[in-house]
Amino acid sequence: MATTPDTSLAARARYEPVIGLEVHVQLLTASKIFCSCSTRFGDPPNTNVCPVCLGLPGALPVLNRKAVEFAVRAAMALNCRVNETSIFARKNYFYPDLPKGYQISQYDKPLAEFGWIEITTGTGRKKIGITRLHLEEDAGKSLHEGFPDSDQTTAIDLNRSGVPLIEIVSEPDIASPDEAYEYLTRLKEIILYTGVSDCNMEEGSLRCDANVSVRPRGQKEFGTKTEVKNVNSFRFIREALEYEIERHIGVIESGGKITQETRLYNANEGKTYGMRSKEQAHDYRYFPEPDLLPLVVDEKWQAEIRRMLPELPEARRKRMVADYGITEYDVQVLTSTQALADQFEAAAKAAKNPKRVANLVQSELMGRLKARGLEIEQSPISMKGVAMSADLVESGAISGKMLKDLYDLCFERGQDFPAVYEKEKPQQITDTSAIEKIINEVIAANPKQLEQYRGGKKTVIGFFVGQVMKASRGQANPQLVNELLAKKLES
Repeated sequence: MATTPDTSLAARARYEPVIGLEVHVQLLTASKIFCSCSTRFGDPPNTNVCPVCLGLPGALPVLNRKAVEFAVRAAMALNCRVNETSIFARKNYFYPDLPKGYQISQYDKPLAEFGWIEITTGTGRKKIGITRLHLEEDAGKSLHEGFPDSDQTTAIDLNRSGVPLIEIVSEPDIASPDEAYEYLTRLKEIILYTGVSDCNMEEGSLRCDANVSVRPRGQKEFGTKTEVKNVNSFRFIREALEYEIERHIGVIESGGKITQETRLYNANEGKTYGMRSKEQAHDYRYFPEPDLLPLVVDEKWQAEIRRMLPELPEARRKRMVADYGITEYDVQVLTSTQALADQFEAAAKAAKNPKRVANLVQSELMGRLKARGLEIEQSPISMKGVAMSADLVESGAISGKMLKDLYDLCFERGQDFPAVYEKEKPQQITDTSAIEKIINEVIAANPKQLEQYRGGKKTVIGFFVGQVMKASRGQANPQLVNELLAKKLES
């Protein structure tokens, strides 16, 4: 949890935060954006390089068509207007891992603009605008060793140089760290559904910079902003924003002024630290890239790309609620990834009761996964297995207690439900005379509870049901147990 400066609730109430996010997403192309070098992650340093991505004199860029298709697909999924013509530009700055001394990006004529994402807040639904989505190349990577000791070394790995990126810039519509977290969650979910990136933050496939300022509540003009860079998880982004908001208010309340700068977040300390003064657009001396023609994505090409768009998360949730009669909460879990949603739908279509399948995922599967620190993709029980178990309960072949025991065995053995069920083959007792015999034994062994029941304490029937199920080792049919017990106790 972030360690925030000490500002009073009254001071906090006088200000409102304004937040905008810049998200860089690496595209899942096999080769780089302007050359044929591999984009494979984890290869030995400086092995996936050539004269183009090393920035050697005379090397010319050639645009990767697949990168354009992926970028347009993402833009469409984010409700952006795709511009038929966009221009590449040189963004000039000097850094050790930028071999050319400039980055090929887009500036005043980007690939796409005017998009939005809808998020859920504490007060309902809210649209967060997307200013622009543009294509650019990634820089290399500086590897620092020995810091902060005196024996410091920095090495440069240019394997990442030239990997295709899209930069997604939000409008300053985000009003709290929680809204920022929700926006990023929804954005990542949409990008994953499109298949244009794996969004792996640990490998740098998705990176986020946050711009934040505060202003007196109700004021239209923005305050001075700071940028927080290189935060490697959504949780840390939320914490960094919480810290910065409190820091801004504290500085202003004490009579100081906020300096426009770029800051880094130290997750161990829960604090941000100044890194450098924040650059303005003119500092980069943008000008059109002379070695690349204008990028034209005409209506025909756009139509081809639009046809490749999958059903997106929000539309899929609405349809699944209508198709399967499941709740909004159910569908949020079941659509968390496209693969899981596909598996659930396949299972639900085959099952007798799709709602029971959804309930078992929530009540039996998720709790066991959480207890073991597993993601749902790592579950030993597949959606097909959940559907089979739901049908067995639905038909009365097994009881809820038997299902729980079988699920426990699946997790213990790391096996799917069909294999465990086939081996154990527990049989539910549905024979009336066998259940009546167990009921008679339980009643005879508990005269005090029988007296309480006949004295008017009808809730004691729950005790008898539990005892019968225990005596039958969970194999008695619960519905029959309840019916027969009620008759016996009233006789």
